[in-house]
Amino acid sequence: TLTTPKCLVPIQGKPLLDYWLESLFSADIERVLINTHWLANVVRDHVARSPFRDRIDLVHEDELLGTGGTILVNRKWFGAGPFLVAHADNLTNFNVAELVAAHERRPRECVLTILAFRTDSPTSCGILEIGIQGIVTGFHEKVENPPGDLANAAVYICEPEIAAFIASLGKPNVDFSTEVIPAFLQRIYAVTTDGYHRDIGTSESLSRAQAECKTMPPGTLGQKTL
Repeated sequence: TLTTPKCLVPIQGKPLLDYWLESLFSADIERVLINTHWLANVVRDHVARSPFRDRIDLVHEDELLGTGGTILVNRKWFGAGPFLVAHADNLTNFNVAELVAAHERRPRECVLTILAFRTDSPTSCGILEIGIQGIVTGFHEKVENPPGDLANAAVYICEPEIAAFIASLGKPNVDFSTEVIPAFLQRIYAVTTDGYHRDIGTSESLSRAQAECKTMPPGTLGQKTL
């Protein structure tokens, strides 16, 4: 990553960002906003060559604001409806259209839908506790003895109330995992993918993703009640 931003690291010869763009636009997502920081010019040049370039907007953060801070500073772009937020340093094959449909049928009290997956490294993830109807009752961000292996996949569909809450905190830098999720326990709907999901943020996990990508089947979603 000295010369390649993480979102453009190639997996089986294909930049990670391209997996995301193909998945999102094949699910009828109208537009995508890409937040840049490290090696922003490389991302910008890549997007300029993308077949989806006319449906992509770019913003840049000189100093990272956290996922919540990025939502806040781009609140006008998201508009008055629900919006999807994803961390593009994960290789995944969940079904985007199914996640959108799950959000539409979420329990009435929920204002946030979160994608979950089974992790083989629970201590490095945010671990979810799920109650009836798939509602999140507990969340443990990278703790030593997590109560399970059902992890936050860092893919969210947010109602405008989430952006309003972030604005109410009155600060520019907001971490979604530690400041937003805990504030909405009992109002978050979790759906679990049975497909592939891996953070490629270490050399070891990247090597595993390179090998596993060859055989990963399409993922599907289902409500998970524990």
